[in-house]
This record gives sequence, structure tokens and C-alpha cells, in this order.
Amino acid sequence: MDRTEIAKISDITLRVGLDHERIPVKIEWAATDMHAPGHMEECKAMSLALFDKNSRDTLRIDLWTNEMQVQEMDRFIYQILRSLSQTYLRATNNRELAEDMARFAHYFGEKTEILPRTS
Repeated sequence: MDRTEIAKISDITLRVGLDHERIPVKIEWAATDMHAPGHMEECKAMSLALFDKNSRDTLRIDLWTNEMQVQEMDRFIYQILRSLSQTYLRATNNRELAEDMARFAHYFGEKTEILPRTS
């Protein structure tokens, strides 16, 4: 397999503050290309998926703080589903299946009232 030479390294940092029961109460992140050194952005939830090179398994980390409201989680999941359909299309060029995924994202958006219902 031909490997492209690495021209630059960029770091992404995640910081999770836990309460005494190990429940996330604060999630922060930073990226070297986006933030000044030491500056962290706060968020209420995160979803990280990594595809392991050797085992070919997907490793996942899904965290949200106790501040995250149900309506916010609905919006978060809707946006993830919509984004995944776009990512899948770019990565595979499988338009039919990407459109099926996008239709489900739209259905999810309507059911959770993120989107107005289309009759």
C-alpha cells in the first residue's frame, strides 16, 4: 500500500470532567489548527467513532453532560445521522444507499420535531 508522506501533524484534544459517580459534567475540546494554545471549547455532548486498522472493528465513545436536554439530544442525533449520509456518499459514491440514509435522517427529524412534518 502506497503511503503519502505526512506533511503536518494536527492534534485534537478532548477533556472530560467527571463527577464523583464518573458521570460527565463538563466536556471540552481543542484542535491545534483551530484554537490558540491552551484554549478549550465547551460542548454538551460528543460522539467519536474510530475504525481500528488491525481488528477492523469500530470503537466508539459517546458522552453527554447532565446539562444535555432531550430536545438537544434529538437535534444532536439528527445532525449526526444527516452528516453520516453525506460522509457515506463522499466515501463510497453509493448515491442510492446514501439517499436512503438521508431519508431516514429526515424521518427521524420529523418524528423528533426537529423538522416540520411534510404531509
